[in-house]
Amino acid sequence: MTLRQASDFAQLSTEIKQAGLLARRRDYYIARISVNLVVYAGAWVAFALLGDSWWQLAVAFVLAVMSTQLAFIGHDAGHKQIFASKRWNALTGYVHGGLVGVSQDWWVSKHNRHHANPNHEDEDPDVDISVLAFTQKQGAAKRGPLRWIASHQAVLFFPLLLLEGFALHLHSIRYSGRERYLMIAHVVVYLVAVFWVLSPVYAIAFVLVHQGLWGLYMGCSFAPNHKGMPVLSAGHTLDFLRKQVLTSRNIRGGWFVDFLLGGLNYQIEHHLFPSMPRPHLKHAQLIVSEFCRQRGIPYAQCGLFRSYGYVLEYLHEMRCPKLDKA
Repeated sequence: MTLRQASDFAQLSTEIKQAGLLARRRDYYIARISVNLVVYAGAWVAFALLGDSWWQLAVAFVLAVMSTQLAFIGHDAGHKQIFASKRWNALTGYVHGGLVGVSQDWWVSKHNRHHANPNHEDEDPDVDISVLAFTQKQGAAKRGPLRWIASHQAVLFFPLLLLEGFALHLHSIRYSGRERYLMIAHVVVYLVAVFWVLSPVYAIAFVLVHQGLWGLYMGCSFAPNHKGMPVLSAGHTLDFLRKQVLTSRNIRGGWFVDFLLGGLNYQIEHHLFPSMPRPHLKHAQLIVSEFCRQRGIPYAQCGLFRSYGYVLEYLHEMRCPKLDKA
């Protein structure tokens, strides 16, 4: 790493600060949080009024969407994007984590490790998933059923995401500290409410649709950001700027994709400036992309569906050839 490379991020940071893009946007977040909570509460009111009906699956779909939107707010609070006060960000994160059943402490700890070393095969927890192989070394290390899953991971990727919501609840209970009882309470209250209002068949269908689609939506929101981008290993010499840019991918699509992915479609800018408020990311994108172009730094950006294509192609490529012979 040259001295010039080391100073590149400092220069970019100065441009971003001078553009006012690190200033808080409480007005935006108060409006966004208010709308989310009203729609989320309205869905549960509809659930109570509909009673024992297959129409409840439509409510489950709405709740899956809104659970993800609430999780996006929890994500932003975890990065201190919403308030200047650490306390208010933490409170916002705990409330939203409690609503969706995800431990804020556990998730923030894991996510911060990801941000520090994105796509690092030894240090990024998002590249350490038991049922997937992101490097040939990981694929060769799989055994038993995990070996079979890893050998078919491109085909199984989206079906596996249907289990992500259940996994988030399980990990939140298993690995959280002081929040454990809040996570358990969330699961208990949720199941009691569902099985109190609905007969067993409807209740099971409701839970599967709600939790399955929530997991799918969450996975489809986070997967395009890094999967299929270069995986780093120990001893790499990339500076902070290049480490974050080269391992991240942006998704084009305008306001709808901004809403759909909760701002995560500006993954490069988010990784460079994690505390930047969500509505400022699209403005920072113009500055960052031009900055990278001037310095010859590859800047990855594509459409949403093409990003999933890259993910599946990479997962297929990372199958260890030995797996097919086992």
